Amino acid sequence: MTTVRQRKGGKVPEADEDQPSEEKNVNSEGKILSDHTGGKLWNILSLTVGGIVAIFLGLLTSVYVATLHENDLWFSNIKEVEREISFRTECGLYYSYYKQMIQAASIQQGLHGLVYDNKTESVRTINILERMNVYQEVFLSILYRILPIQQYLEPVYFYIYTLFGLQAVYVIALYVTSWLLSGTWLSGLLAACWYITNRIDTTRVEFTIPLRENWALPFFAVQIAAITYLFRSHLQPAQERLTLLAVFVATFLFSLTWQFNQFMMLIQALALFILDCFDILPTAKVTWLYIIQISGLLLVCALQFFNSMILGSLLISFNASILIARTIQKNLKKGSLLNRLRKLILHALLVSSLTLLVNKFIKKILNLESDEHIFKFLKAKFGFGATRDFDASLYLCEEAFGLLPLNTFSRLSDTLLFYVYIFVLFPMTVTAVIVALRNLSCSNQALEKMEECTVSLKPDAAYNLIHTVLFGCLALSTMRMKYLWTSHMCVFASFGLCSTEVWRLILKCAHLYTSQRTQVIKYLIPIITLLYILYKFWPGIMDELLELREFYDPDTVELMNWIKSNTPNTAVFAGSMQLLAGVKLCTGRTLTNHPHYEDKHLRERTKQIYQIYAKRSPEDVYRILRSFSTDYVILEDSICYERRHSRGCRLRDLLDIANGHIMDGLGENEPDLKPSLYPRFCEEIKKNLPSYTIHFTRVFQNKTFHVYKLAKHK
Repeated sequence: MTTVRQRKGGKVPEADEDQPSEEKNVNSEGKILSDHTGGKLWNILSLTVGGIVAIFLGLLTSVYVATLHENDLWFSNIKEVEREISFRTECGLYYSYYKQMIQAASIQQGLHGLVYDNKTESVRTINILERMNVYQEVFLSILYRILPIQQYLEPVYFYIYTLFGLQAVYVIALYVTSWLLSGTWLSGLLAACWYITNRIDTTRVEFTIPLRENWALPFFAVQIAAITYLFRSHLQPAQERLTLLAVFVATFLFSLTWQFNQFMMLIQALALFILDCFDILPTAKVTWLYIIQISGLLLVCALQFFNSMILGSLLISFNASILIARTIQKNLKKGSLLNRLRKLILHALLVSSLTLLVNKFIKKILNLESDEHIFKFLKAKFGFGATRDFDASLYLCEEAFGLLPLNTFSRLSDTLLFYVYIFVLFPMTVTAVIVALRNLSCSNQALEKMEECTVSLKPDAAYNLIHTVLFGCLALSTMRMKYLWTSHMCVFASFGLCSTEVWRLILKCAHLYTSQRTQVIKYLIPIITLLYILYKFWPGIMDELLELREFYDPDTVELMNWIKSNTPNTAVFAGSMQLLAGVKLCTGRTLTNHPHYEDKHLRERTKQIYQIYAKRSPEDVYRILRSFSTDYVILEDSICYERRHSRGCRLRDLLDIANGHIMDGLGENEPDLKPSLYPRFCEEIKKNLPSYTIHFTRVFQNKTFHVYKLAKHK
């Protein structure tokens, strides 16, 4: 098991920058030229200083996470095999393709090896570029080969420094989004500080570097910043076109780098749909965003050799259904309140029905089953019937796919982030409800009439409000998705704390509003918050940077070295998904299965391979393994005798239930489960009984792993 151990000896607030949406139509005849020039210079100075601060904080974050990674593993001092083992589970699989491209004789041969890959899944040739989102590894490997840096920078450092560099892009995008919403870069400064001080809950890049979300989320943040700018008023046509281009590029890169992009953008499309229905967003811009999402995803689909999972995504079906429903239903935004509510309900039902029909039709035509495990998992998770499905149960039993732990909120509260977030969220939500009802009540839908409302909500703020609410619901239901919410939480909370509109609303409700008081509070409170964060967390950050540990996993290192030295390059290995990803990266041997689970054939294959931990006869296990041309099987004590999960969630329990067998240990069993005729394979094989040794010969053993070579019977 991989562990780390202790290393042995060896300002003054700046003026609120004017926003285009707040430009005042003041007659220039009433202004003095010097005042106008001075204001313009001040805006330029504020923009320059704010930009410099954004870049500085982005680079600071990159250096910070890179230093933590180095201090935690002593990455610069450990051997190459240890570096590779530190890329755990699926991270190692993705990095192996970067390594494969680097080591190929030429770029063309490297690409050919990915398109016609027969080492990732034995007895099967697959297209890695179609199945997995690894274009970033391909691009980086080509860049490394053509740049004159090989003598100065090892491939692994070029890779991890790129990921840490993307953290700078991430933080700058969060900073800019908050700045755009509030009109002051003080808000961006606060958002960046919250992101850094809440690092445990906002990112995990320093210990899961190659994970797809670490590539994708910076581009998602850039997309949100561009959408926020797009929804500002009074944009010039050229500005709008450039912003739409930025949204498209960010959407494309986000989609290209993460296989779960379609589910994230579906939530985003749902947010746009809700706001458009209530006249809070301009319909024309929302339509463009629907089209951008579809076109970006289709472009990725083409690059991934027309991956059927993308074509069958709910996002494409949902966005297409909205556009179709609009042509069917006319005059949705006219009529009385009750009439419009009736139309909206019918519209929502029509869109939902069309989405399901279109999606079912596409999946039927394409015979698509790649994502069925996700829907089985969701069905079981939200209580629509119990499931014995092995794949769904694997997700249900993992802590990362469970509910968000309550201690998350205590950590977020320590930095005041959660308190401020709720403080801002409540009045903003109330405002959104009032504005939505008022929009529905207005008989004239012209924007000029909407602006007469005493309570108003800008489109950019409205989008970020519904975005944070929907992604908050996602995070609460699935812990792994919290990183999509907590980073935006930093943006939303800092915007509210520095927003003139939010403070004006709060002070008016308390009958304390004056223009001067609002201006003082919107700067004073954020500065006090920043000083509190600096005072409380700066010493802890410094101590964290001084804490030195090192990578320590001698059993896995011993296993990988043995495989490289004692097995042929063509050998096929079976074992757990997580371990085999490391086997491929460290040794280059052929695998029977791996952690990239978005393929029905692979899921069925993995379930069969995992019978090594079930109660099956040695003949059955041997027959299964040999059907995948397995030469060696690796058994792990940490799985065979697992104690990390409770009874019913251990891998061996999931296999027993799927096979209809009673589980081990004290506790209840389903009435239809029966005792197995055979003992557990991973335990019984260690007794070296004749019925086992005729098929399996132990060739390697340490405290964690047992490797058996399969006999080749004629």
